[in-house]
Amino acid sequence: MIKRNLLFIAAFVILTACSEKKATPKAEAKVYEANWDSLAKYDETAEWFKNAKFGIYAHWGVLSVPSYANDWYPRNMHIVGTNEYKHHVETYGEPKEFGYHDFVPMFTAEKFDAQQWASLFKKAGAKFGGIVAEHHDGWSNWKSSINPWNSFDKGPHKDIVGELEKAIKAEDMKFVTSFHKARNLQIFQKDSTKWLDDTSYFPYNPDMPTSSEDPELSIMYGNITPEKFYQNWMGELKEVIDNYSPDLIYFDSKLTKIPEQYKQEFTAYYFNNSVKENKQVVITHKEGELPKSVSVEDFEKGRMNKKTSEFWLTDETVSVGSWSFTNTLGLKSANEIIDLLADIVSKNGALMLNVSPKPDGEIPLDQQEILLQIGDWLKINGEAIYSSRTWDVFGEGPTKQEKSGMFLDKLSYTEKDIRYTRNGNTVYAIVLGWPGENTWVDLTAFNSPKYQNLQIEKLSILGSDSEIEFKKDTEGLHVKTPSKLVDDKAFVIKIEMK
Repeated sequence: MIKRNLLFIAAFVILTACSEKKATPKAEAKVYEANWDSLAKYDETAEWFKNAKFGIYAHWGVLSVPSYANDWYPRNMHIVGTNEYKHHVETYGEPKEFGYHDFVPMFTAEKFDAQQWASLFKKAGAKFGGIVAEHHDGWSNWKSSINPWNSFDKGPHKDIVGELEKAIKAEDMKFVTSFHKARNLQIFQKDSTKWLDDTSYFPYNPDMPTSSEDPELSIMYGNITPEKFYQNWMGELKEVIDNYSPDLIYFDSKLTKIPEQYKQEFTAYYFNNSVKENKQVVITHKEGELPKSVSVEDFEKGRMNKKTSEFWLTDETVSVGSWSFTNTLGLKSANEIIDLLADIVSKNGALMLNVSPKPDGEIPLDQQEILLQIGDWLKINGEAIYSSRTWDVFGEGPTKQEKSGMFLDKLSYTEKDIRYTRNGNTVYAIVLGWPGENTWVDLTAFNSPKYQNLQIEKLSILGSDSEIEFKKDTEGLHVKTPSKLVDDKAFVIKIEMK
């Protein structure tokens, strides 16, 4: 009897163990493998991104502390003879005595308010927002267990990325982190003929901290072995994905320094994480440094000069002369940025606009005012931007953009320049200037044979309650402005076709 009971108990234990084993969920299968063929199956252009069109982020960190020249101060302060070097010596002393790392305790961010930033971005009409998570200087704006030079362990002792992620998502915006780290790696440490030719941010110099072999300092200055650098690059990206789940990761240039296997591993990790979280994510790249099959191309301070089938991004800054804050920072006008946005959207792109907070974390009032003006314009005219798509032609007018690419010369648009978008049977003509009251605006794009028998259900001007006079002939569609100023910036003619 005892033996039979023991056998029964043993059988029960075995069955229970099997049941428990069966109940344990299997490890999630990877949907995407770390190779470009597998990763190309992902939709690299998320629907939310194509609808959003406009976002805002910030260049802010230790590089903001000197507030001099531009965002390349951390590099140029180490090059004898530059204005930055002279300023540094006069203000702080020789770099070997006061290095870039000595700015870290001065980055206190005492006025940083993530909720205020997010609220401002929202009022400005942004649909996505974020921050430079790590610039070329090797400083991480988040709580990192990999990079000792981070905002939680040093400087402000705040998880800046974490606070912004919560605040931006609470405003129902998508969250963006940008990574500029690849340039940080020094390649030619021992070759004195190539110190200044190196594409690294910090030039190796045996008389300055950039050559330090101190285990901690060498990480900031990129004076470490390439393999260690690659591991840190990958590890930091995984940290940000795991802890903050950004919807868009933007990469600055010099991804050519990162081996293909690491770029593939990152992309697979990010895509698989998006599947797990049931959302669409976007990666952006510059100059073909990632395949277009997995990422969207970005044009820094530039754009396409024609309508494209591929969706793309422009990153531009509200400032003039520097991406980060300086004491002499110039600014663009809201009018310039609105014209730029209209031109980009008409050609199948999106705009990510940078702001430059002060070292203490305050976004200067003059920058805030520009953002709020953009937001006021979008409150009235946003339907011509958000969720729109390209029309038959992107635009017309005398102002020509000769080429596509980055770092293009500034263009000044006029009331004769028009950009088109559409949504279903509605076409929006965005006129990039006010021609005057009771003035005819000629939309010659409607002279196409396709619109010979154009039937208009309704024609209006956004922001005006006046009845709008219009006529159609072989030369196109002609619209008369109302007797009262609609906007001293761009205005939108809404054409609802049958």
